[in-house]
Amino acid sequence: MILYLHIPFCESKCPYCAFTSYTNKDVLKEAYSKAILRQLEFELERFNPQLKSIESVFVGGGTPSVFDSKLLKPFMQRLLPFLNSAAEITTEANPNSASLKWLLDMREIGFNRVSFGVQSFDDKKLKFLGRVHDAKNAEEAVLRAYTAGFENISVDIIYGVKTDTKKLLENDIRRAAALPINHLSAYSLIIEEKTPFFQRKNIQKESLSMAKFFVKTLENENFSQYEISSFSRGYECFHNKQYWQHESYIGIGCGAVGFDGQKRFYPSRNLEEYIKSPLIQKAESLSEEDLKLEKLFLAMRSNVGITLEFFSEQAISKVDMLINGKKAYIKDGRLYSYNYFLADEIALFLI
Repeated sequence: MILYLHIPFCESKCPYCAFTSYTNKDVLKEAYSKAILRQLEFELERFNPQLKSIESVFVGGGTPSVFDSKLLKPFMQRLLPFLNSAAEITTEANPNSASLKWLLDMREIGFNRVSFGVQSFDDKKLKFLGRVHDAKNAEEAVLRAYTAGFENISVDIIYGVKTDTKKLLENDIRRAAALPINHLSAYSLIIEEKTPFFQRKNIQKESLSMAKFFVKTLENENFSQYEISSFSRGYECFHNKQYWQHESYIGIGCGAVGFDGQKRFYPSRNLEEYIKSPLIQKAESLSEEDLKLEKLFLAMRSNVGITLEFFSEQAISKVDMLINGKKAYIKDGRLYSYNYFLADEIALFLI
């Protein structure tokens, strides 16, 4: 079992961000820390039949690095009896707010992996994206995390921005690769409704050739792609791979999502409502067809793959066509896509 905890507090709202996050609500942090503890007790009981141990915890946001580690300590202490001894425990962080003290405190309460929202090492691009740090801040933050004892460090990079050039992306990758990181997440800029970027034009630079160039450049720096947006330099994120295998997960916090294998659970996205009633959730029942489709799409987008037993006799003939067309391959009884950029098309073809 894996667990996701959402911290919805931010210093500022990026113009492309559609995640549940709030600014200027610091006064609610202590109340929020009590609400997530209440929900945790509820979820431990709900998932009890499936809950042998928790193998991964991921704290995302929002910006977890603006949330005092002292407010997280009771939550992490309650998890201790359930945590696998080798559990991967990740926190997201922003370069400008992840102080050495905060990083050391997070290490002390059990965190062993940190993922920085760097997005770029180009100051003009960072300003365009509404980030409040600069390239120097980003490099210094990664080095602080390494000094604090984090051996597993990841950075996020955004591409597909209108200001992107091959030279700029090469520089982003080169500067990331020079840091003591073993993982990089690369996200193509997506313009979501109800974000400031949605009201503007000429924000994106959608280019398959640029995306392929980005991947090739990462590979040249010894990063291996193991999912459409994830690259490993010796470490694949365990938490993410559990999602791609369509495993159950506990979701805690305002705007988080939980999944028991059949249903999804949605706590309130309104911060005040969540704090008042963290146990009130909407439930979505998924049909067998929905579950199969999700499993197939996730498997084709990553190196998780999918067992051949998943497919009907009719679909197996389509699998053969993909193999013959060198779009996919079989290894140890599982089907994998050669090109993650074609993963969705492959999944649709197999439906």
